[in-house]
Amino acid sequence: MNRTFDLVKTAYVISQMEPSDEPQVALAGRSNVGKSSLINCLAGRKALAKVSSTPGKTQSVNFFRIAPGGYTLVDLPGYGYARRSQTERAKWGTLIEHFLKGNPGLKAVAVLLDVRITPQQSDLEMVSWLRHQGIPILPVLTKCDKVNQREQAARQREWRDLLGGAATPICFSSVSKQGREALWTALDEKAGAELL
Repeated sequence: MNRTFDLVKTAYVISQMEPSDEPQVALAGRSNVGKSSLINCLAGRKALAKVSSTPGKTQSVNFFRIAPGGYTLVDLPGYGYARRSQTERAKWGTLIEHFLKGNPGLKAVAVLLDVRITPQQSDLEMVSWLRHQGIPILPVLTKCDKVNQREQAARQREWRDLLGGAATPICFSSVSKQGREALWTALDEKAGAELL
């Protein structure tokens, strides 16, 4: 199924964000986890989201209306390491927390995790915070074209166990498109999408 992405809003400060009852699924992950590449792969477009080798490129909260489906995919700034000032990182953290906490329409957060590395403290903190807030988590392992099947399966088990068996991460690659349809299906389900 072909879907369209329509960038409806970009928020740099809290005052630009308003709570919404419309269904939303957020994308969260450490800087340089491949979030922009994932968005471009999902959209089937090369430059919808800016891809950079410099961590911390996304500095705003970007709202993409998805059709068909009738929900919004929300791209959050990367957390963890970024070559930005502590003040900038603190501002992004406040922006992310405000969005996640004050949002009645938020149905789930897809947490993007680099398949090549062991669980990082910032990832564990994000997952723990989301669970504490009662926000459903959709775990996604990125860059799966860079490891073999055995390594993918081992990382999936590791994260499934860390999540208390609640969910097995989807293996995704923006290069090979592995997991693209599975991720779309999961996003649609989390959003309660009405697909005609």
